Amino acid sequence: MKKLSKEQIVQSVPQRGFFGQPKGLFTLFFTEFWERFSYYGMRALLLFYMYTEIADGGLGIDDGTAKSIMAIYGSLVYMSGIIGGWIADRLLGTQRTVFYGGVLIMAGHIVLALPAGTTALFISMFLIVIGTGLLKPNVSNIVGDMYSPQDVRRDSGFSIFYMGINMGGLLAPLIVGTIGQEYNYHLGFGLAAIGMLVGLIVYMATRKKYLGLAGTYVPNPLGAGEKKKVFTRIGLSAVVIVILAAITIPAGILTINRFTYLVSILGILIPTAYFIVMYRSPKTNADEKSRILAYIPLFIAAIMFWAIQEQGSIILAEYADKRTELSLFGFELQSSWFQSLNPLFIVVLAPIFANIWVKMGERQPTTTKKFSFGLLFAGLSFLVMIVPAAMNGTDTLVNPIWLVLSFLLVVIGELCLSPVGLSATTKLAPEAFSAQTMSLWFLSNASAQAINAQIVKLYKPETEIVYFGVIGGVAILLGLLLFMASPRIQRFMKGVR
Repeated sequence: MKKLSKEQIVQSVPQRGFFGQPKGLFTLFFTEFWERFSYYGMRALLLFYMYTEIADGGLGIDDGTAKSIMAIYGSLVYMSGIIGGWIADRLLGTQRTVFYGGVLIMAGHIVLALPAGTTALFISMFLIVIGTGLLKPNVSNIVGDMYSPQDVRRDSGFSIFYMGINMGGLLAPLIVGTIGQEYNYHLGFGLAAIGMLVGLIVYMATRKKYLGLAGTYVPNPLGAGEKKKVFTRIGLSAVVIVILAAITIPAGILTINRFTYLVSILGILIPTAYFIVMYRSPKTNADEKSRILAYIPLFIAAIMFWAIQEQGSIILAEYADKRTELSLFGFELQSSWFQSLNPLFIVVLAPIFANIWVKMGERQPTTTKKFSFGLLFAGLSFLVMIVPAAMNGTDTLVNPIWLVLSFLLVVIGELCLSPVGLSATTKLAPEAFSAQTMSLWFLSNASAQAINAQIVKLYKPETEIVYFGVIGGVAILLGLLLFMASPRIQRFMKGVR
């Protein structure tokens, strides 16, 4: 397709019709709502399904291994966004990439809904990892395509879209989690598949009418000669991987634990390679090199933050299931419901934080200081979990208010760090690597979960106080160091506040 100008794309999208926003926002809002509903519904059940005994409908996987698999799963989901971005940029365009991603996600949930044991689990994980990598980053790109650079509605449009993400994440554990825990895990996973199907139906029924040309073009298409080379390399790589898996898995060489170690190592090596390539590139000028150096401590801080935040669906999920009093005032809670707390607090608090930063204007803290606040609250969210164990030991059930408080504190930290990190990434990125630097930001989460894959194995009731204390203490210490280094880091940013 002939390359389209930004003006042609924007003019092709009906510009009014969804809360004063382009009509296409309706399509993308509900596509992402249902995609998050399916993903977070599945995620709310997956840990419990893995470590529940086979006789009770689970897989009977060892607790530590199940937690490690959860972390690796999350890491691979974020790493796969690089693949999704490349396919959209070079082969299919974002609209088609989103559709194929949704189909793969739905297929993954369907496989998980089948009572086929660990084989179905790993096939499902592969499909959902690739599908999410195709869909998630590209939906956001289409949102941006619908607005001209000067359109003052852009920020509010992204805010409405972000609400769709969190509403899907809020409702999923309450609905899918309840069905899975009350009746049958596979029924819950089947409901997640239906959620993705609804999202695909909404997307396909409205995209031509509402999205116009947004996401239909391929920004940097492969040439005819390039296609042959690329497809040959991809095909050969796939064959090599299949052969290696066929040899090493039956021989007991590639075990689940060794695979998690491999991904954990990649989670550190890939972003390190990104930084080295960008810094050493002749396309990066002196000021941009300085900004890359300023970005490194922010990236490390983000890894520390996400390492704690992402344990909400692993360690705190297990804590809710095994250590929390779920009978409250005669009402029975489901342990999966606690996964709704994070999106609930974001929906409530995000507008408040946005308003605070606007009102403070030039008086608001610098990017580095906001990151340090994010780490402080993340650390506190783990330190509060020491209190019930210190007061009553680890062999009694805990009031659920402690979990609620922990989730609240980490969300406050997230609102200090996550949106600020996205903004800082766009400002500090070298011009020649702007898109790749955004991929690097998402890799901070992948790296955190890759590291978590080894850390979460250490959590047990008997190690609870040390576990929460050490990780929470390290986050607070790193936050204090970042706060003290803030003026120096700010100088390296070369004018970026």
